[in-house]
Amino acid sequence: MKQLIISALFISIFFAATGQEHQPDISIIPIPVSVHASKGNFILKNTTVINLSGDADSKRVSGYLAQKLNAATGFNIPVTSTGAANNNDNIGLTLMNDASLGSEGYRLNITPASVSIVANKPAGLFYGVQSFIQLLPKEIGSKSIVNKMTWTVPSVSISDYPRFGWRGLMLDVSRHFFTKEEVKKFIDDMVQYKYNLLHLHLTDDQGWRIEIKSLPNLTKIGAWRAKREGKWMNTTKPDPSEPKSYGGFYTHEDIKELVQYAKDRFVNILPEIDVPGHSMAALASYPELSCTPGTYQVNAGEKFMEWPGPKALIDNNLCAGNEKVYDFLDKVFTEVAQLFPFEYIHMGGDEAAKNLWEKNTAIKTLMQKEKLKDLHEVQSYFVKRVEKIIQSKGKKLMGWDEILEGGLAPKASVMSWRGMKGGIEAAKMGHKVVMSPTDFVYLDYMQGDPITEPLVYASLRLNQTYKFDPVPPGVDPKLILGGQGNLWTEQIQNMRALQYMTWPRGLAIAESVWSPKEKKDWNSFVQRVEKQMERMDVQQIKYARTMYEPVFITSYDTDKNIKVELNTEVEGLDIHYSFDESHPDQFYPKYTVPLIIPKDVANLKLITYRDGKPMGRQINMPVEELKKRAERNKK
Repeated sequence: MKQLIISALFISIFFAATGQEHQPDISIIPIPVSVHASKGNFILKNTTVINLSGDADSKRVSGYLAQKLNAATGFNIPVTSTGAANNNDNIGLTLMNDASLGSEGYRLNITPASVSIVANKPAGLFYGVQSFIQLLPKEIGSKSIVNKMTWTVPSVSISDYPRFGWRGLMLDVSRHFFTKEEVKKFIDDMVQYKYNLLHLHLTDDQGWRIEIKSLPNLTKIGAWRAKREGKWMNTTKPDPSEPKSYGGFYTHEDIKELVQYAKDRFVNILPEIDVPGHSMAALASYPELSCTPGTYQVNAGEKFMEWPGPKALIDNNLCAGNEKVYDFLDKVFTEVAQLFPFEYIHMGGDEAAKNLWEKNTAIKTLMQKEKLKDLHEVQSYFVKRVEKIIQSKGKKLMGWDEILEGGLAPKASVMSWRGMKGGIEAAKMGHKVVMSPTDFVYLDYMQGDPITEPLVYASLRLNQTYKFDPVPPGVDPKLILGGQGNLWTEQIQNMRALQYMTWPRGLAIAESVWSPKEKKDWNSFVQRVEKQMERMDVQQIKYARTMYEPVFITSYDTDKNIKVELNTEVEGLDIHYSFDESHPDQFYPKYTVPLIIPKDVANLKLITYRDGKPMGRQINMPVEELKKRAERNKK
């Protein structure tokens, strides 16, 4: 009997170990519709061949895959259109008819013998390639050859397609300029996670970033400003004689190059020309377009608007009552429409301060002539004029949700940013909507505690971003084109900062706009994010680790002592702390119950650990800051 028990125990342990051995690491983001793992691995070798059965766009996808594989492995994997896709060691890319996959879906089948990616359209092959690359070891992202590496891929069968056709990120290149090569890098990063739309915010008070040949002052004057460093909106007003050395713009050739680069990666570019507000760079170039006579200069970060409002201290609106404005916009949108093949042009329409319009004779005359009851209707009149101009170029108008005020233009689509309310209202009127609400997808917001992050007026943690669902209750899903994250760059001056603010929240948005709602799971997502962070380390992409840092809830207890509750977004973290100014590690006291701050303590210092390893940054929280928060929470 004893021998039988030992034998049974051995068999149990053996099968448990064997079962563990065959649990492949499938950490794809966004999570696919269907995943079925099986035993074994495909091994990428220097004898592997990519076999293509498809059109010219498919050939471009196979070339993209070969370049990705060869760069890190050092192999010279060829692309051929001969031979069977399922031959040993082959990677097959095949176009086929399967209505269930749509235009961007794919099937990925990996066995120990071969890899097969099939899709209806080349875009689907491209997204299948992205999933295949995520299944390879993280070293596949290396910019240089990795030697002595076995390139294994787990056997798996995946069927996948997107929930939405609009999966976007917005990049503000006006507040701080990003070069053509930096924009390309941003595109390369986003397509790994199946984004298909780049929204370029090309114009604002701080710079006009696109060449308009018929209006040369827009880039001769409007693209440049006095250089300032340091905190935004805390800068001195430039002297008119000060050199305008900071800025830049994209020529027509630059735009064509970016459009083609994006197209090659199945990304559309949505251009935004933000009017009537946010137009100080345009007014610096052509001051006659303002309702308020004067001399204008491109804003360099100094204060010119009061909030809440907006209330303009300096007029930054194009004048809706000036016919020259519409001639100007006709020239602008003529060239923009010629450069960007995407069906939409974004006209902004947000945050137009109306306090200076209110006093203007031209606006009063317009209101009387057009029987406009208030200044919201004045802006609506402007938007409807702009829509006609954009439609005359063969394009559709999209604008921020302020374009609803005063009456929505007949065919306009709405990008809802002030929550989802505007999007819901537009959808109920039968208009198409893109959801990009501040409370879920504004990537310029702080993603950790304000004591640790560059100070912005709002916070957005990763777990909140992951809750994003572009379809609110009671809205026809057919009218929701999709969703996007928005990255405003007032506080973001370089590419590393841009990456830090985008990732990993950009992963949460990617999953929210691609994956089925019912497939989303926070704990699974966190595990996959951790694997993606390892890949980003190899690719030298900067990202935030703030999901490992605690959330402070501060109040007073009944004896008026400061009480601090600590929570974490990620499960399984231990929080260690000190009151004595020393730097805590895993041997310091562990947080288990709310902390009562002793009388003479100046700083609460803490750090998170998991399995003996530090996970987040050390946070040094001044007790004076805790007092301020406790006072605010009393109200």
